[in-house]
Amino acid sequence: MISTDPGSLDPFITVMSVARSIDRFVYGRLVETTEDGSIVSGLAESWEADTTTATFTLRDGITCDDGTPLTATDVAANITHIGDPANGSPLIGLQVQPGTTAVGDDTAGTVTVTSGRPDSFLLENVGSVSIVCGTVIDDPDALAKGEGSTGMFTMTEIVPNSQYTLTRRDDFTWGPGDWDATQKGLPDTVVFRVVPNETTAANLLLSGEVNAALVIGPDSARMESAGLYHTDLQTPGGSFTFNQAAGRATADQAVRDALMQAVDLEQMRQVIGSGKATVPTGLVTVSPNPCRADTVSGHLPEFDADAAAAALDDAGWSAGSDGVRSKDGETLTLRMIYSSQLGDAGNAAAELAQSAWKDLGVDITVTAVDSPTLSEVLFSTGDWDISAAPLTVNLPSMLVPFYSGPTPPNGTNFASIDNADYTAAVTAASQKPGTEGCDEWSAAEVALFETTSVVPYANIVRSTFAQKSTFTESDGIDPTSIRMFE
Repeated sequence: MISTDPGSLDPFITVMSVARSIDRFVYGRLVETTEDGSIVSGLAESWEADTTTATFTLRDGITCDDGTPLTATDVAANITHIGDPANGSPLIGLQVQPGTTAVGDDTAGTVTVTSGRPDSFLLENVGSVSIVCGTVIDDPDALAKGEGSTGMFTMTEIVPNSQYTLTRRDDFTWGPGDWDATQKGLPDTVVFRVVPNETTAANLLLSGEVNAALVIGPDSARMESAGLYHTDLQTPGGSFTFNQAAGRATADQAVRDALMQAVDLEQMRQVIGSGKATVPTGLVTVSPNPCRADTVSGHLPEFDADAAAAALDDAGWSAGSDGVRSKDGETLTLRMIYSSQLGDAGNAAAELAQSAWKDLGVDITVTAVDSPTLSEVLFSTGDWDISAAPLTVNLPSMLVPFYSGPTPPNGTNFASIDNADYTAAVTAASQKPGTEGCDEWSAAEVALFETTSVVPYANIVRSTFAQKSTFTESDGIDPTSIRMFE
C-alpha cells in the first residue's frame, strides 16, 4: 500500500519517493546497490568508473516490454536526455551532472558516459538512473503512465487515487547479480493501493487483505505484536527547510534562528517518532551513505523562547497589542507545508510547531499535502515559507541540486539557498572519488546548519510490514527480492 497518489511516474521528472518506488518495479537500472552498500549487476554486467567517465557493458538479451532489444544507444540516450539542461529534468545535478553525455556502441554493447563535471559517485549516480525504452524517451505522456518498461513489471492499469496494477514480464531475466528468474514465489501481479489513513492500512494488513504496508506511527506497535515480517530503514522523519527567496521573511537568518529557538526539538522528536525517533547525525541516512560523520551536533539553534522573542525584536518584528508581530506595516505571516505520508504523528508534530510559533507572535498556517501537491508547491508555485518534508537520499552528492544552484523552474534549489561555503565545499568534494571527499561533504552540511537553512531534528525507522511475503528494501522495495508464500 502507498499513502498518497504518486502523480506522474515519468522517471525523468519525478523526485517524489512514492513515484520512484513504483518506477523501480517498471524500469531497470544499470547497477543495483545491495543492503550492505555493495554494487552488483543490473542492466550492465560490468563497469569501470572514476569521477569524470564511466563505461558500462550491457548484459545480453535485455528487451523492452514490446519485445524489442534494449540497445546501448537507447541507454546512452536516456543519460544524455537527463544531462541536457534544455530538457529540464530535476535529476540533473542529482544523478546526472549538467552537460553529461553518453555514447552507445551497439556492436560492443557498451555505454560510455562523460560527466559534465566531476562527480565523486559517478558510478552510483548514473548507475541508478531508471532506464526507459528508446521508443518513449521523448514521450512524456507515455512516461507519466509508466510505459516503456525495461524492468521486471509492466504497468497494466492506473486508477488515480485508488490503485496501480503491474504485471510481471515473462521474459525478465536480468535481476541483480546472479538472480534466478525461475525461482519459486515471485509475484505475477503487484497492486499498489492508495490508502491515506495509516490505521486503515494497518487493519487491512492484519486482516490479510493486503500483503505489505509502510507503518511508521503508533500502529506499528500492533504490527510488531502480531509478529509480522518487516524491513526497517533509518530515514529522516523530522526536518525544517526555509524558503530564502527574495521577499520572504525567512530569507533573513535572524528570523530563521528565532523560529528554531522557539521550538523544543526534543519534544518535536518525541512526537513525530512516537517516542522512538533518534537524533540525526547528518543529512544522508540510507545505504550506502558513504560519509558517516556527525555534522549536526553543536550546529543547531538551542531551544530558548525568550531569546527567540528578543531576536525577532532585534530584527524589527515587533509584537502588537494582539501579540502578532509586524514590521513596516507587514504582518509576520508564514505558511508551513508537510507531507501527509507521516500520518497522525506528522499532524501532531506540525500542530506542536504551529503552537510554538503562534506563542512567538507569528501568524502561521500549516498544511498537510500529498506527494503531487508537495512537488507542485516546492518546485512550481513556490508558495511556502517552511517545509517540514525531509529529503531522503543515499549519497551526499544527491543533495547538491536541492541546496544550491538554479531555482525552480530552471532547477531544483527549491529553497533558493545561496550559501558560498556550501558551494565551495561541494565543489571541492566533487573533485575527489568516493570517500576521499568525506571531510568536504561534511563541511558542506555544517554550512547549511550554521545558517539555519536546514534543520534536521529526528530520524525515524520506516518499517514496512508484510503478510505472506518477504522482501528487501533500500530506496524502496526491491521487486526482484519479493517472495510470496501461503
